[in-house]
Amino acid sequence: LRRLAAHYSCTDGDFVDALVVMATDRARGWWEEYRGFLPTSFLDLAELEHYSTYRSDLEFLFVPGLLQTEDYARAAFSSRVPELPQEELDLRVRHRMQRKTVLDGPTPVPYEAVVHEAALRIRVGDRATARAQLARVLEVSEADHVTVRVIPFDLDGFGGTWSPMMLAGGGVPKLDTAVRDAPHGTGFIDSDAQLGVLRTVFRTVRDVSLDRNRSRDFIQSLAKEL
Repeated sequence: LRRLAAHYSCTDGDFVDALVVMATDRARGWWEEYRGFLPTSFLDLAELEHYSTYRSDLEFLFVPGLLQTEDYARAAFSSRVPELPQEELDLRVRHRMQRKTVLDGPTPVPYEAVVHEAALRIRVGDRATARAQLARVLEVSEADHVTVRVIPFDLDGFGGTWSPMMLAGGGVPKLDTAVRDAPHGTGFIDSDAQLGVLRTVFRTVRDVSLDRNRSRDFIQSLAKEL
């Protein structure tokens, strides 16, 4: 890899070093147990998160996957059309729960979620599931490396973007990746131009959202309504 970089006159040493680390890592990740049982995008997402240096989410209709309870995730996957076989439903829920290691594992990464009030109010499951889900968001948001911010309905002047996205930091900025869900499947974005746009979108929405403490108060008020 270093010879190739030299051949193509790549002088970015940090970038090359990061690529070498990726190329020589032979560790078998936990996601490999799902190979052949879940779509490849599920494995790619888990691997991307595992090696990320930070994680950011922007969500409008669902609580971010890393913050979901098992009951919430099961209710979300159960609404899929066509309906999933029970075995695959169980696998998807278990996979989503294991992804949380990036937040509560031995080496957690900085995480920031910007969530619209709609996502917190929509009852993906029943009332008990909704109440437990809000409690989970509040619990996770207490960690020093986690920040949850809320976009309330009554925010003035919010045009925003109505498409959710995820940002994962690489070993160097050139290895950052964005993930966006689309009707045809999950899209992984790594071009500098597109990443620049998505980073700007995230910063813009984050800057108009409620701060960390006001967001916690807001979520607590929603929980009391249930």
